[in-house]
Amino acid sequence: MACFRSAKHPFRIFFYNRLSAAANIKNGYSTCASKGTPVYQARQIKDLFSFKYANPKSSFALISRNFSDQAPAATEQVNLIKQLRERTSAPMKDVKLALVDCNWDLEAALKELRKRGKVLASKKSSRTATEGLLALAQNESKAAVIELNCETDFVSRNEIFQYLALALAKQALVAENVSQPVSGLFPVDPEYLEGLKLNLDHPKIGGETTVQNAITEVAAIMGENVKLRRGFLLSASSPGVVSTYLHTSPQSGLGRIAGLLSLEVEDGSSSFDPLKRVGSELAMHIVAQKPLFLTKELVSADALENEREILKSQAESTGKSPMAIEKMVEGRLRKYYEEVVLMEQKFVMNDTLNIKTILNNLSKEVGSPVKIGSFFRVEVGEGIRRVEASNTDEPVAQAA
Repeated sequence: MACFRSAKHPFRIFFYNRLSAAANIKNGYSTCASKGTPVYQARQIKDLFSFKYANPKSSFALISRNFSDQAPAATEQVNLIKQLRERTSAPMKDVKLALVDCNWDLEAALKELRKRGKVLASKKSSRTATEGLLALAQNESKAAVIELNCETDFVSRNEIFQYLALALAKQALVAENVSQPVSGLFPVDPEYLEGLKLNLDHPKIGGETTVQNAITEVAAIMGENVKLRRGFLLSASSPGVVSTYLHTSPQSGLGRIAGLLSLEVEDGSSSFDPLKRVGSELAMHIVAQKPLFLTKELVSADALENEREILKSQAESTGKSPMAIEKMVEGRLRKYYEEVVLMEQKFVMNDTLNIKTILNNLSKEVGSPVKIGSFFRVEVGEGIRRVEASNTDEPVAQAA
């Protein structure tokens, strides 16, 4: 303490002399410490130290007030950080940095976070996204399914990601370009959807925007690559119904595996309740049993020839006669049909019946012939690695 007291006055004299030199620039001389310092500023600092120095506390308080006027109080800073976090879900570190850079202006910091997020999202767009969700939207005559991918299962469980997926499915259902006047299964072009306007009503991604911008914004919030991979629209003829089933569903309209089919009835006056009931059961069957074709006649020649060669090779290894081998191949082909052809499969809810019998019983119940118009099964992430390797389309179980 004694040392400090003895040092106070020499320091004051030294600093005063420097300031005095700055104040006398007009006399034609200066020092390194005074170069570039305006005369009026030098005199203000000189005055501060000349009559305030006797009371260090008052001098420190004056300087502190000058700096504290530039930033809000600590409690207000915490409140601003909390508000920005609630509006963006961005990490605490990024939120605070944006506020500091924008001088604690909330709206400016929000824009800055979005700019940074878009840059970050573009950098991550090349990363593989194999997780995600299927989102489903439907009405009486058609259903739309989209696949929205992300990198981790953690993000797929986020309510913002799920909200966006459902919004995209609803948009695909009503989009004019994919509204088909005829029944059947149709692909929905992701690039077409990305250019459409989207009106979102969510606290963190609300407002009118494009599908592409909404995806980019969610990718920025999540910190992962988010991608609209594909979409499908299934329409039923009139009279008819579309039935759907979603497996591993975190909420209504979302899931990881989807089964859809259309049932067509000849008599339009028939009751649709049995059609809806059986249709839901058949959609569940499609998810569980993974059929590839509707009837034996629709099995592709390539698939049949490939299977025949495999079965023949297996039968020849037994060393039996060519006639016996041919019978073995035909018998195993019947088993193959039961595995991949929907109409030949055993019903998953009652394996004593096949799907053909189920439809016959349904036709008797409604008093008019009923048939399956189209069906398909789709699963999150299927074929992604193969697509990246060969750049070909992923398989989707379906019937024309």
